[in-house]
Amino acid sequence: MTYDLVVIGSGPGGYIAAIRAAQLGMKTAIIERYNTLGGTCLNVGCIPSKALLDSSEHYHQAHSSFEEHGIGISKLSLDMEKMIQRKNGVVDATVKGVEFLMKKNKIDVYHGHGSFVDKTHVQVTVEKGDPVVLEARKIIIATGSKPTTPAMFNVDKKRVITSTEALNIDKLPKSMVIIGGGVIGLELGSVFARLGTQVDVVEFLDRIIPGMDTDCSRELQRSLKKLGMKFHLGHQVTDVKATAKQVKISFKNKKDETGELTADYCLVAIGRRPYTDNLGLDKIGLATDDKGRIPVDAHLQTSVPGVFAIGDVIQGQMLAHKAEEEGVFVAEFIAGQQPHIDYNLIPGVVYTWPEVSAVGQTEQQLKDAGIPYKSGKYPFKALGRARASNDLDGMVKVLAHQETDEILGVHIVGARAADLIAEAVALMEFRASAEDASRMSHAHPTFAEAFKEACLAATGDRALNM
Repeated sequence: MTYDLVVIGSGPGGYIAAIRAAQLGMKTAIIERYNTLGGTCLNVGCIPSKALLDSSEHYHQAHSSFEEHGIGISKLSLDMEKMIQRKNGVVDATVKGVEFLMKKNKIDVYHGHGSFVDKTHVQVTVEKGDPVVLEARKIIIATGSKPTTPAMFNVDKKRVITSTEALNIDKLPKSMVIIGGGVIGLELGSVFARLGTQVDVVEFLDRIIPGMDTDCSRELQRSLKKLGMKFHLGHQVTDVKATAKQVKISFKNKKDETGELTADYCLVAIGRRPYTDNLGLDKIGLATDDKGRIPVDAHLQTSVPGVFAIGDVIQGQMLAHKAEEEGVFVAEFIAGQQPHIDYNLIPGVVYTWPEVSAVGQTEQQLKDAGIPYKSGKYPFKALGRARASNDLDGMVKVLAHQETDEILGVHIVGARAADLIAEAVALMEFRASAEDASRMSHAHPTFAEAFKEACLAATGDRALNM
């Protein structure tokens, strides 16, 4: 079978690339090694984790704050098995949605392991039956990533687990240690902390979410401590040993002072690695860099003409929406269009509660680059809407150019931060100034008013409601 485009991998980058290519008139096929479409994001990542985050937040609110609202619950109970069942239902419905989109757009789906035969042929190896070879004029590698699991952590997927196994724990653990203070660890840690698990986070660096602005790190840590989460920052894990029922984690700080924690589970969440295993890159003359990524040019094309790579297998943040943008970009480039991606304006989000979101430059990045800037902050506790819903934690921080007033970075910790960041992205796409944003009418009372007030604060300490 000959195709205009074959996509290897059906995660957000892969399936979106296939849809856009089909819309542009290309005969398209997509290869997925697992039985369900959607990749890590839909099956064991973004979607199931958000389902559990929402369920756990409902429980936490019922347990801790409903009484304040005049709502009494005499016999609150937790059914972890049912919570997991609901999560699985959300995943199933989302995956079926992708299957529908493939049919709607007349995209041929092949289940099996895809690997290169040569520059224009991909073999699909199935469990039963003969391999299928597809011929393609263009090929996109969108195989995503896997959790990083160093041998020293002894990941057995029973007591020492990754995010994949954490999503299916159906009996509430009394304790959990998380190695890594990044997005994945904090999101899943907050799920269990809300439900009553004692969660300890061991992080090698001196702050959590180290890739984000320091004010965001500080605000989020303060909020998570209220859940009872404990943080061991600036500590290196030296040993992880599991028994049938517990895990012992040993660590030390920069002064070589040692510590030890024992827990029901140890979640290893120190990052992810590009997944290119058995892809046959050597057969087409492709090599990965020192971090396992596939090098690409400005058009996301590899050194092999006609072969492209997107998402987690290339440089940049491992984000589903980044992969989606790249999928559309490649499909349109192949079609002869002139697409555009501004990587500086791809937002990052942490789906804890309060949420954290950011776009553009951090304050430290501006300092390091020698860019003159000014800063405006506005706390959520000053918002009428936040008081009404009792979502008082967090702030909005706006960084603008000292001379031109152009918005250079926006950093939010607070309720609905993941949605609020879209306004900042839109304004920054059109190079708006803080003054522009501050003169836009924002409905009252809303969380979005915090962004307007922070912009006012950045344009000469003009915040009106603080």
